[in-house]
Amino acid sequence: QVQLVESGGGSVQAGGSLRLSCAASGYISGNYIMSWFRQAPGKEREGAACVDSDGTTNYAESVKGRFTISKDSAKNTLYLQMNSLKPEDTAMYYCAFRTAALIPKTMSGALCHIYEYSYWGQGTQVTVSS
Repeated sequence: QVQLVESGGGSVQAGGSLRLSCAASGYISGNYIMSWFRQAPGKEREGAACVDSDGTTNYAESVKGRFTISKDSAKNTLYLQMNSLKPEDTAMYYCAFRTAALIPKTMSGALCHIYEYSYWGQGTQVTVSS
């Protein structure tokens, strides 16, 4: 069993930055993928960024170049550094985790959403004003 707790959300003006954290507790080993999803009211959930146990990362086109996903394996913590925020980044951001998978290194495009995730956090709200 893995528990995920997000933090770091808040309200910022366009152009600002936020850093989200996701603290994972439980047994984490072997191959895995950790992801940040986001969902705005009335919109489909989007896989914003993901990283696997090997360190391979993947980003949605909408955040590429502005967001950076990273992990601290010693602390079992996932991060999302969000820079140059736009009003369209406003959403609830969720951390997700699954085992026994790696991000394909030879495939292009957004890939985070193609996996089934076993564990989800409660989410943290990000609001960007213009």
